[in-house]
Amino acid sequence: MHILSVNVGRAVDAEWAGNLKRTAIDKRRAEGRVAVLENGLAGDERADVDNHGHPDQAVYAYAREDYDWWEPRLGRSLRDGRFGENLTTYGADLTNAFLGERWRVGTAVLEVTYPRIPCVVFRNWLDEQGWVKRFTEAERPGAYFRVVELGELGAGDEIEVLYRPSDGVTIAESFRAYHGDAELLLRILDIPGRSDKWDKVAKRVLGDRAGAVAS
Repeated sequence: MHILSVNVGRAVDAEWAGNLKRTAIDKRRAEGRVAVLENGLAGDERADVDNHGHPDQAVYAYAREDYDWWEPRLGRSLRDGRFGENLTTYGADLTNAFLGERWRVGTAVLEVTYPRIPCVVFRNWLDEQGWVKRFTEAERPGAYFRVVELGELGAGDEIEVLYRPSDGVTIAESFRAYHGDAELLLRILDIPGRSDKWDKVAKRVLGDRAGAVAS
């Protein structure tokens, strides 16, 4: 398992980029070593900090194998970074990574926190008919990470799994939980140190039950 490409991007104005009209989804390969800071990679920006600026979304990874799955279905090639990910991986099964799983990449330590949820900016960027639905149904969302230890990384770095819960919730399962699977969401709420973003999901999915679970 290793990193194929490290990708960063700056925020730019774009009329198609939702209500904000600004986006940093166009990530391009960074050369050399890249510093991993508390809330993301050096040289990278997030325009929509309300929806994408949480520390538990500091780094986004997508697998080259998932790009290879998409290419014949979309009828076009997809370069590393095309989905707006910071890390394009090879050999890592992101879909079945567990929430709370920890990776050492370069000298940094990252922890899996959340699946990628498709939005209107992603749809407009890909310019694919029904993209949000198609991406959701495919259940290949990639994974967000929080930064546990600062460091630096680069293309070619090996991915070392430092910790993997023995009975966890996978990224694919968490994606289903976000979209309304109450049983899976209740399992996520039992995970120590889970992202507090899941509490907001619980309020939407579970309603009054969310408060009872939290207490």
